[in-house]
Amino acid sequence: MAVSAYPVSSHYWQWKGQKIRYQQSGTTGPPLLLIHGFGASSDHWRKNLPDLGQTHRVYAIDLLGFGQSAKPSPNQPLPYTFDTWGRQVVDFCQAVIGEACFVIGNSIGCIVAMQAAVFAPDWVRGVALLDCSLRLLHDRKRATLPWYRSAPTPVLQALLGNRQLGYFFFSRLARPKVLHKILRQAYGRPETVTDELVDLLLAPARDPGAADVFLAFVRYSQGPLAEDLLPQLTCPVLMLWGTADPWEPIELGRALAEFPVVEQFIPLDGVGHCPQDEAPELVNPLLQTWVAEHS
Repeated sequence: MAVSAYPVSSHYWQWKGQKIRYQQSGTTGPPLLLIHGFGASSDHWRKNLPDLGQTHRVYAIDLLGFGQSAKPSPNQPLPYTFDTWGRQVVDFCQAVIGEACFVIGNSIGCIVAMQAAVFAPDWVRGVALLDCSLRLLHDRKRATLPWYRSAPTPVLQALLGNRQLGYFFFSRLARPKVLHKILRQAYGRPETVTDELVDLLLAPARDPGAADVFLAFVRYSQGPLAEDLLPQLTCPVLMLWGTADPWEPIELGRALAEFPVVEQFIPLDGVGHCPQDEAPELVNPLLQTWVAEHS
């Protein structure tokens, strides 16, 4: 007899004076913490929370500035950086979960997960990275590119620093037809790009402060890279990577698997940038098996 999916509940937590939303499922088993990517939220794990909740206490958090979490003006009081989000995750583990957990990220959520594990290794039992952000617009990455490929980025970032131009750019992106087109390019399984998904991602973009968060991050070309953080980790690492990811090419991702801390690198055939949403039937069992091996 099949086990029914576990119900999911939504909660709020006060962190440094800011309201943080998180979702939770399950009551027993090793705890898991799911961290979304740029422009997403804990809703991007809606296909994972109920299934993983059958065997784990599983949490999904909205990072500061995203989803239904607070969106204060950049640097007032906190900057939108991996340092800030990494400390948010550590504090969440300590204050809400209450014990060391397995942290699972997608895209920039992978950088956040690793940063948290570097800050507080005793609180992170393992890290699973789903199509980790390679941060190809980072200053150090751009320095290795030919000038004709690296030159446009600082120009665009400078233009977006103009408040009026930046807001106009954001308003053009935050439209259903535009987002639908972007997602169909990023997803290897275009049929999984639904109106529901577009609505979930667009709803927080209408919040006051959402445009400032977006513009602050697209102009953030510093902070850690995956190759900076992996050598500092002391916990096991699992990597899952969609072979059809156009944003973070799997050929570049395979290079990260050379770090000794990475136990497995598993390609997901035909899957794009967001495996947890595109192929939960593949991702959920892989995560459960990996956690079981370390529990």
